[in-house]
Amino acid sequence: MTAHGTPVAATRPRLQIGLLPAVVVCLAAPAFFVARITWLGWVLLAVGVALAWVLAGRMPDRAGAAIEQGDARSSRAPSLFRDLALIAVGMLIVSVIPLKAELDNVAMVRFGLALGGAVAVPYLLSRFAFGDYAIRFPWRGGGRWSWFQWSWLVLVLVLGWLILPYYFITSGVYANWPVVDTPSLIARLFVGVGAVGIWDELFFICTVFALLRRHFPDWQANLLQAVVFVSFLWELGYQAWGPALTIPFALLQGFIFMRTRSLAYVVTVHLLFDAVVFLVLVHAHNPGVLDGIFLL
Repeated sequence: MTAHGTPVAATRPRLQIGLLPAVVVCLAAPAFFVARITWLGWVLLAVGVALAWVLAGRMPDRAGAAIEQGDARSSRAPSLFRDLALIAVGMLIVSVIPLKAELDNVAMVRFGLALGGAVAVPYLLSRFAFGDYAIRFPWRGGGRWSWFQWSWLVLVLVLGWLILPYYFITSGVYANWPVVDTPSLIARLFVGVGAVGIWDELFFICTVFALLRRHFPDWQANLLQAVVFVSFLWELGYQAWGPALTIPFALLQGFIFMRTRSLAYVVTVHLLFDAVVFLVLVHAHNPGVLDGIFLL
């Protein structure tokens, strides 16, 4: 382990048999959220977790890997079976609700309970049932932000302003979100977009990505979490050619988290991006209201 707690790549081979069950578990996300074949998602989760259990005895011994991830309080090597089970539990909880964007009270409570449970249940199981610290939320893990980090925040706003109106309006995907034509609905949309954006980082980055990094090289873990991340965003409404935006975004968020070790920073990036999404949705549903802000 380096002085900064970065995992030592040599302890995690580039290709290993454990990658197969991880891929199967992550492929449940497009089954749930893109194809919307719920039974197939269940089967993939069950097969992936079961395969990890079967292969547990064949996995390379990486004693001290927990310390390598910055957890000096546990000397047990991480279990791929347990970690994939935690990811599966989170996805199962999310899969029980439709992800169509709605702004009524019942829908917002349903979203809150399901998304909150998808983060809380794996965390509580990891912490209290398994007795480890696999899932953490390092708010300021990387220290003070550099000039490059501040510059990236500005660039995120500029890129969002340039790209998002064209994407939402020309593709028509803005219609995947409800019409917001009253102050109350606009306020609900603002809260909903921001809350889901924060949840994205808590689940996809601090849970799925963090658990996968305990077993695989960073680039593999990042690709796998992006499959789950982008699939969720697809059902949420980022369809048509949306993956051309959401795939790079998911990969960049994983990379930024690796470099900064700061939940605060990746959440800030996401909220700035979502602030533009919010304004574009208001603009698209109310022509003429924000014409002075956007080019389209």
